[in-house]
Amino acid sequence: MKHKSKGKLRKIELFFEALIWNFRFFILAPVVFSLLSALRLIMIGTLDIWAGLTLTLDPKDPEGIPTIKTVAYIIGGVDYYLIGIVLLIFAFGIYELFISEIEIKHQDDSSILQSNSLEELKGKLVNVIVVALIVSLFKQMLSIEIGKLSDIIYISLAILLISISQYLLHLSHTKSSEHSIGSAKSDRDSVEH
Repeated sequence: MKHKSKGKLRKIELFFEALIWNFRFFILAPVVFSLLSALRLIMIGTLDIWAGLTLTLDPKDPEGIPTIKTVAYIIGGVDYYLIGIVLLIFAFGIYELFISEIEIKHQDDSSILQSNSLEELKGKLVNVIVVALIVSLFKQMLSIEIGKLSDIIYISLAILLISISQYLLHLSHTKSSEHSIGSAKSDRDSVEH
């Protein structure tokens, strides 16, 4: 009798573990919607750039309003592309982390979309988001009319903060690269001994 109840409990345990393990497939929803959102943003970016390219420029005033609008459209399109890239990296990363490794990527021998951990995925996303913010700030600065000294100070502070964040990201990336190289070397040394 005791052996029979242990067998029943073990079956329930295995069923529950399988249920928990298969819950990871709910991650397919954010993967699919991230891919669809990336496609939509790439389409919007393309339309934005096309709108900038089709504007008529005034040869007598090469730095006039049409030129500023053209640059704003093109920068806006690049911004949409960058956000689309963030969504692509997110979709590929969480799919590989939670569902399965994408086999077809080995044919291309590319590791740009590969993320081996949540920390690595987060790092890639942060880097692209910072670049998108830089592009977005640049687009906003095209339309800012400087009327007083405080406007120049705010713009300078924004540029300084972005520069500092980019520098800190570079430091973080350099340290993590050195750490992974150091740990790989220590692993190799321990195998040799």
